[in-house]
Amino acid sequence: MSIFTNILNKIFPPDHPANAGSGATAGAATPQQPSPATAKAAPGGASTAASAGAVQPPVTPMPVVDVEAVLAGMQSKHTEPLNWRTSIVDLLKLLGLDSSLSARKELAAELHYGGNPDDSAAMNVWLHKQVMQKLAQNGGKVPDDLKD
Repeated sequence: MSIFTNILNKIFPPDHPANAGSGATAGAATPQQPSPATAKAAPGGASTAASAGAVQPPVTPMPVVDVEAVLAGMQSKHTEPLNWRTSIVDLLKLLGLDSSLSARKELAAELHYGGNPDDSAAMNVWLHKQVMQKLAQNGGKVPDDLKD
């Protein structure tokens, strides 16, 4: 399981769409359009496209999770003061995940970091911003100051 998927699993409830499949989605799935075969007329003149539409579940917006509230709640129960708002290391520690340099390099590779992974300071800043942006893309309500 990827490190980012583990992050999603720690922040989002188990039934949240972000936790389905591989996680790290860019947004909600688009509904399937009926194929030309299903749109042709059925016996009796009725279109099967209308009935095919009734079979598909309605598209519902992805539930929003208040990431800041979830993390603040976790922090209130944590004995060690952690600066999860700006530090990827502290964020990973708060979530109970491996915060070692090798784990952060692995996360950087997952999220397609284009910089030098040996410059850990720059990589850490980029990682924190990327994680917050990805959480927002997956249905998390993330304050703008955490994404920028």
